[in-house]
Amino acid sequence: MREGLADTPTIAAWLGRELADERYKEVGIDGMSFTAAATEKLIYDLRNEGGLTLRTNIDPLEEIWLDRPEIPLAPISIHPLEYSGVMARKKIADIRKALRLQHADGMLVTALDEIAWTLNIRGCDVHCTPVAVAYLLISSSKATLYTDQRKVSCRLKEYLLEEGVETEDYVKITEGLRKYPDYNILLDKSAVNYTLYNKVKTNVIDGDSPIPAMKAVKNSTEIDGFRKAMLRDGIAMTRFMLWLKEGVAKHEDKTKPVMIDGEVVTEMTVCRKLRKLREEQQNFRDISFETIAGYGAHGAIVHYEPTEDSSIPLMPRGFLLLDSGAQYSDGTTDLTRTIPLGALTDEEKLVYTLVLKGHIDLQLLKFPDGASGTQLDVIARKDLWKYGYNYLHGTGHGVGSYLSVHEGPHQIRMEYRPAPLHEGMTVTDEPGIYIEGRFGVRIENTLLIRSYGTPREMSEGYPPSPTPHFLEFETLTLCPIDTEPVIWDKLTPEETTWLKDYNRRVWNIMKEYIPELDSYTPEWEKSIKN
Repeated sequence: MREGLADTPTIAAWLGRELADERYKEVGIDGMSFTAAATEKLIYDLRNEGGLTLRTNIDPLEEIWLDRPEIPLAPISIHPLEYSGVMARKKIADIRKALRLQHADGMLVTALDEIAWTLNIRGCDVHCTPVAVAYLLISSSKATLYTDQRKVSCRLKEYLLEEGVETEDYVKITEGLRKYPDYNILLDKSAVNYTLYNKVKTNVIDGDSPIPAMKAVKNSTEIDGFRKAMLRDGIAMTRFMLWLKEGVAKHEDKTKPVMIDGEVVTEMTVCRKLRKLREEQQNFRDISFETIAGYGAHGAIVHYEPTEDSSIPLMPRGFLLLDSGAQYSDGTTDLTRTIPLGALTDEEKLVYTLVLKGHIDLQLLKFPDGASGTQLDVIARKDLWKYGYNYLHGTGHGVGSYLSVHEGPHQIRMEYRPAPLHEGMTVTDEPGIYIEGRFGVRIENTLLIRSYGTPREMSEGYPPSPTPHFLEFETLTLCPIDTEPVIWDKLTPEETTWLKDYNRRVWNIMKEYIPELDSYTPEWEKSIKN
């Protein structure tokens, strides 16, 4: 069942229904794996479903997962200042200042990307996300990293001490909370697990962690790193598109799967080829999420990931939806291109054009500093709604700096998200349409929010506006957008200019790094000349 849909019951409602005829009605969860906020809501909801009791002191997996592996023990690495831009001690000092504004003496940091960002460390404990399993306890006078000491080298320990951070074993976090020295502590119920939340004996301030908002605004070093990472990623992606487009063009039998170099091209072929091209780029560390390569009907499955069992061949017709990204030492990438492989239907062309219009219109937007993503979201959807189309995922999310590819607190989506947008934030732009059983279209760039100017600078001669500062988007992603499916007369002059200017800019940059482009005239370059 998919949460959030009208016909999907809540977990508590489903449990109440399933246990209605049972004599003993207990529900058990591991309190170390559920947040305090989620657990408290579940307790309340279960009581309203026939008085069900919730136990939080068990780990059922201990009994049934007999070959359960250890938490990964790969060493934690230092994320150098040339990529992070700000020393850990400065970040901790800023966090303490932010805590004082909430009248808090300290806090327990549990989100792994917040810990990694604060301390300028990285790990490989989570697939595709360079973080290490740990807790960080900050008080008014000290900071302690709780993690498996087998992952802490002498050099790392020395570095952390230099930054004012001690280290303790992961399992000692409960003892650390018991010995916490200050009058009060800030705990984010949506991030701290239920068991630890209830172990705290000092005064608790329920509040949001100040770190996500700080982490979301990139410093100049991180912004420079994003631009460099996007360039290298664009080279890999453009090489891939060139490889696939040339292979499809040479494929003569339109009734059989595409073959390149004597091998049938499948969705898994696409994933392997793109990863190989990225691995050739400087500072590549990993992919940032499992590649979504959906051909035809698979493209209509929003988060489809091909496997050896599900992978299908590409035919010389229709669309390949390719959503992918990478982790580089200086930045994280996330982009989507929908690639035509041959003959297209009128419906496919219309859907592609509408998605492209929404994608472009959002990037053309100028908006006041402090606006939320919810206020911007309609811009990407308005032309889709005219035709009765919609999509049920967000339009945009923040992107970490060699961290999580999905980062908050800001988002661009229909659901209310009050987090304000500010200069220096990164965010994606990824509208889509999905026609179940037939095809899907999504186009995504990663953007940087930058200053646009004051109203007086924007409209000289007009009275001053009460809004002092406006923002705009800078497109960081460097990868051509295919124009073959575009219905040009449905684009406004401004949309047409943006598309041609973007492809021209990308093409001129890529020709410096991919010499073979000089002799190649793809559909998107033809659009530049039209």
